[in-house]
Amino acid sequence: MTDTTAPRPTTAHELPPADDPRLKDTWMRRQLVVLVVGVAVLSLLPLLLGEQAQSVAIRTLIFAIMAVGWNLMSGFGGMFSFGHAAFFGIGAYTGAYLLVDHGISPWISMVVAAVLSAAVGVAIAYMCLRYKLAGSYFALATFAFAQMFLLIVQNLDVLNKTEGFNVEILPSDSWSMLQFQQGSPLYFWIPLAILAVAVLISILYVRSRAGQYAQAVRDDEVAASSLGIDTMRARLIAVALSCGVTAVAGVYYTQYYFFVGPEQAFGSAVSVEAIIPAVIGGIGTIWGPVIGAAVVGPLSELVATVLRNPPGFLSFLQGTSGLDVAVYATLLIIIVIVMPKGIFGTIRDRWRS
Repeated sequence: MTDTTAPRPTTAHELPPADDPRLKDTWMRRQLVVLVVGVAVLSLLPLLLGEQAQSVAIRTLIFAIMAVGWNLMSGFGGMFSFGHAAFFGIGAYTGAYLLVDHGISPWISMVVAAVLSAAVGVAIAYMCLRYKLAGSYFALATFAFAQMFLLIVQNLDVLNKTEGFNVEILPSDSWSMLQFQQGSPLYFWIPLAILAVAVLISILYVRSRAGQYAQAVRDDEVAASSLGIDTMRARLIAVALSCGVTAVAGVYYTQYYFFVGPEQAFGSAVSVEAIIPAVIGGIGTIWGPVIGAAVVGPLSELVATVLRNPPGFLSFLQGTSGLDVAVYATLLIIIVIVMPKGIFGTIRDRWRS
């Protein structure tokens, strides 16, 4: 006897299962709408900001691209990297070398640098994972590789050793060479577009099978492996995407500042600049690194400006060496203590509860 009972409709009090494709589509549409609206709003900033403020905004966008790249590997992939300066530096030096010595457009350099950095990152990650380096050991290994690249660059004649590269300033605007008149809003809009692409990659990756596998491996490697997931492949895909995005930030850095040296490209401070926005904003979230960069970038400049020209009641602080760094670090520590899951992560959890 066949069952002819019609399926019971879902009521308002009954949510569809977590793997229902309708939920994924809704989530995807919501993220894409936020991305489009956010880019449209931010694109107006160059028309409102002065030249100095625009410079801070561009620096913040570079931080954001780096943080989104780092988050792909360390947030979604679960492999904490303390050596992302290696991949940023590969991008910065690839762009500088191809432009200065061979006259190749930075647009082409971005593609070359992304591929090269992804290949190097996959090779490093494979060696680390192959020999079971995980957690703090993996982080130390990435830091060691970044320092190794720093030493190599400082001793290579072809890369001008400690002198680095100076990019020639052209007499007129050039789209192909990514040079425009000083203060041009294009210097803001281009990294904004790069950041939008990086965030789009994160959104698509999180919802892809590869992204789901990587997050499963991050949460429980043994369980993921028992389900037939190729844990090595899942992690290496995350690494490749992360290193590629970070390298593009490096290429643009060189082009915007017209100079790159070993410390600017491979110094340990570069890795910190990739990590802090993601941690402050929320690791393992789509918008955490962007929000973190939006807070960290202007905050450091604001603290330095206030302490450089303090109000009357704080005049005794003027001229104190290193005070701006101490205050800035203290503020970051307070943010982390108050919001342990980052700004976006904490707000999201409270909103859901």
